[in-house]
Amino acid sequence: MKSSGQTERPPLPALVSRFLEMMAAERGAARNSIAAYGRDLADYVSALARSGSTPQTASTDHIRSYLAGIEAEGLSRRTAARRLSAIRQFHAFLQSEGFTGHDPAQIVESPKQQRVLPEVLSADEISAIVRTAAGEAEAAEGKQAFKAWRLHALVSLLAATGLRVSELLGLSRRQLAAEQEFLTVRGKGGRERMVPVSPDAREVLNRYLGFLATRGEQSKAAFPSHGKSGMLSRQHFALELKALAARAGIAADRISPHVLRHGFATRLLDHGADLRAVQQMLGHADISTTQVYTHVQASRLTRAVEDFHPLARGKGQAKTR
Repeated sequence: MKSSGQTERPPLPALVSRFLEMMAAERGAARNSIAAYGRDLADYVSALARSGSTPQTASTDHIRSYLAGIEAEGLSRRTAARRLSAIRQFHAFLQSEGFTGHDPAQIVESPKQQRVLPEVLSADEISAIVRTAAGEAEAAEGKQAFKAWRLHALVSLLAATGLRVSELLGLSRRQLAAEQEFLTVRGKGGRERMVPVSPDAREVLNRYLGFLATRGEQSKAAFPSHGKSGMLSRQHFALELKALAARAGIAADRISPHVLRHGFATRLLDHGADLRAVQQMLGHADISTTQVYTHVQASRLTRAVEDFHPLARGKGQAKTR
């Protein structure tokens, strides 16, 4: 079965509408999530109709055929997995509400995801970026001093805490000043967590806060900007970070705020940190998300063995006589 390519969708089927109402009222799903569920399920129900079926009469084979159609159209496995999640919840709802006596989605296998290991900079490369930011902040004068100190504080804090860029840029000055050893951060889903701040990063933050005070900065945002939102945007920070990396001798296409987050997690695990502790500091709801960094470690160890071990790839083998 092929999914619909129409840009104008007909009104949602009644059962889909009832499911979306339940998701909003009982589970508090966000508006964007509700819209995504609606699009995915409308496409699924349309595909069922083309095959002569309905949500009440759909079988496991119907669902598998639909997923095969998605793959044939070239949609990603991530998209297929997202649609299957919506389909599973939809059919579970239909069964629980008595609209059907069976759940055909329960035993459908999830599409296997291709694992993409995150890019990670070396500790020396991250240190070079932080040192460059520090040197520029110390040397900057006039109007450039504010931007230089702001970037120095941003990079130091991100490298030391592994915050998500949205969490970092959304911090207030009050949050930065509240505790010396920790930051209280509100992450995805409104979940709060405490993130330790290293002494070096705290020294930078204290100097930055002092700079803001002497400058007479009135904004409540920790990293203010003259933009409409009053705080530095993700796009602007990413551009500033890439330019800083280039000045530190590191290719700009290798760096992003998320790469520094990856580096933070990988360094913790390299030094023996517990996986659960890393999960809590990163704010991952599921530990499987954190486990990707163990694969990064394994990949790096494999390369180290191949490059340096005397017996790898025939190195050091006894010569034939």
